[in-house]
Amino acid sequence: MCGRGWEKNDPEEPPDHALGRSRGGFSTKIHILCDGHGHPLHFHLTPGQAHEATTLEALLAGADAQLHDGEGVPVAWPVALGGDKGYRAEWIDQYLLQLGIQPVIPSKENEDRAARPVEFDREAYRRRNIIERLIGWLKESRRVFARFEKTAKNFGGFIKIAFIQRYVRLATDG
Repeated sequence: MCGRGWEKNDPEEPPDHALGRSRGGFSTKIHILCDGHGHPLHFHLTPGQAHEATTLEALLAGADAQLHDGEGVPVAWPVALGGDKGYRAEWIDQYLLQLGIQPVIPSKENEDRAARPVEFDREAYRRRNIIERLIGWLKESRRVFARFEKTAKNFGGFIKIAFIQRYVRLATDG
């Protein structure tokens, strides 16, 4: 912070403020990682025109850094990771397998399903609706779906507040 308010050249703020052009206009993509119960674990923001696969490593690395207890012992690590066809690439399959994670990503129409190193688990893929419901819930937060904030840092802060509200509601309901 400087004396006049916020610092213009914040090193944590991306130069494009995670805003970009896509078919729908000016937008931001929120990439979310959640557990099997729909509890958000980590998110990453990118401009609207960025491809989903470009942020997978950053999303997993950020989640890995945050999912440790006080002594640095991992609290949770995914057994399987589901995604839509936007995440389908050979390098993603190899990357997830090296991390010990089973990729649950459907093949594209134009590729040979037998040539993949893993078999597609249709039953596990049906559980992908958990993340879709989480995103639907997040869109109910007006500050998130409308993005009133100029900076990605402030927008991410409101996403974290929405996640905290969700965890508090889960703790009081359950």
